[in-house]
Amino acid sequence: MVITRNEITGLVLAGGRGSRMGGVDKGLQSYAGIPLAQHALIRLLPQVGPAMINANRNLDVYRSMGVPVWPDELPDYPGPLAGMLSGLAHCETPYLVTVPCDAPNYPLDLVSRLAHGLSEINGDLATAYTRDADRLFAQPVFTLMHVSVRGSLRDFIASGQRKTGLWTSALRSAKVVFDDAAEFMNLNTLIELDQVQRPSG
Repeated sequence: MVITRNEITGLVLAGGRGSRMGGVDKGLQSYAGIPLAQHALIRLLPQVGPAMINANRNLDVYRSMGVPVWPDELPDYPGPLAGMLSGLAHCETPYLVTVPCDAPNYPLDLVSRLAHGLSEINGDLATAYTRDADRLFAQPVFTLMHVSVRGSLRDFIASGQRKTGLWTSALRSAKVVFDDAAEFMNLNTLIELDQVQRPSG
């Protein structure tokens, strides 16, 4: 089984509270002169067919980035799983891949490698992992999933669960290991965002 780019819809997750950034809309914070969410989208577009954004505030600003924007279907910012569920509800291709808005340098071959990992096991989803010495660390919001998991995800959230890794562990899941953990660096605070943009030296 080969999964082609046109069978995959890309989703940028920008629907969080931004609590570690003082409540600001994280996806709209500037990185190298453009919003973080737009960085993520620009990196995603060549890797997928259709694309969309999950956001819960400033929807018109996100729509100006040129793709459909869908808010959570659930109230009170329940986390990335709610964004994934919203993406699955509006996905018109067999597969959905998600990336967070706060990781502007994720791999340019992310989606193709996740697709290869998923097709190898003919599974439900594939998740990116990074390596630190002998340990593997999940990057659970970098996930490619078949749209058939929507019911499972809806039930998981309805049960009160919010941990992405706990949901994926119950499915037929491929681990796709990336060697450069720095590519998955996420910017959680305004201080981190400022530090990575300061000139070195």
